[in-house]
Amino acid sequence: MKLTLRIWRQKNADAPGALSTYEVDGISQDMSFLEMLDTLNEELLLGGDDPVAFDHDCREGICGACSLVINGEAHGPERTTTCQLHMRSFRDGDTLDIEPWRAAAFPVVKDLVVDRSAFDRIIQSGGYISAPTGAAPEAHATAVPKPAADAAFEHAECIGCGACVAACPNGSAMLFTAAKVVHLNSLPQGAPERESRVLDMVGQMDAEGFGGCTNTGECATACPKGIPLFSISTMNREFVRAARKGR
Repeated sequence: MKLTLRIWRQKNADAPGALSTYEVDGISQDMSFLEMLDTLNEELLLGGDDPVAFDHDCREGICGACSLVINGEAHGPERTTTCQLHMRSFRDGDTLDIEPWRAAAFPVVKDLVVDRSAFDRIIQSGGYISAPTGAAPEAHATAVPKPAADAAFEHAECIGCGACVAACPNGSAMLFTAAKVVHLNSLPQGAPERESRVLDMVGQMDAEGFGGCTNTGECATACPKGIPLFSISTMNREFVRAARKGR
């Protein structure tokens, strides 16, 4: 395959950025998208040019680091992570626009790499339980009802990639925050702090500068792990309940 790549290049957060055009040839349909970028970077290095910076880690669809907007779609045309997207999803001769996540709370570090530490701070604000309890108990020591376990597992699948934010026209992080809140609040171990947790995590989300949710549903459509949209309404009910008690 021969492709034309229009890639966002930006030296750092303070420098202006722009799309740069590159031609790549000999791309196998069996390559992953990141392997295709590796091929481009090898050519750039051989030519004495600066390679394109992009984020990645596991390349197994687990960590969510491979955050790219491809032709205007978070992670590209398939509902998967960028590292699990293969070049057979495109056609010979295609032109691909490749950009980083676009959100005020995700500043560009370089090229296609953005700083997603805002997500870390949201999780840290909720924690799990602050009471010192000594050594970890046996996994089966606390009985967990199956519906609660199912809800926790479903929402624990969120990998924090940020596709929900990138897809949302408002740059909202509601789906991510809801996944973390529902995951932690569903289990009995998280019950003692469920009210303070939802208040703190939503407060931190707002403080990070994410946009508001207007229920367009693009977040759930783009999520590679299928976190359901109703998670947001579940979190909203928890938030209202906790806010009322707080008064």
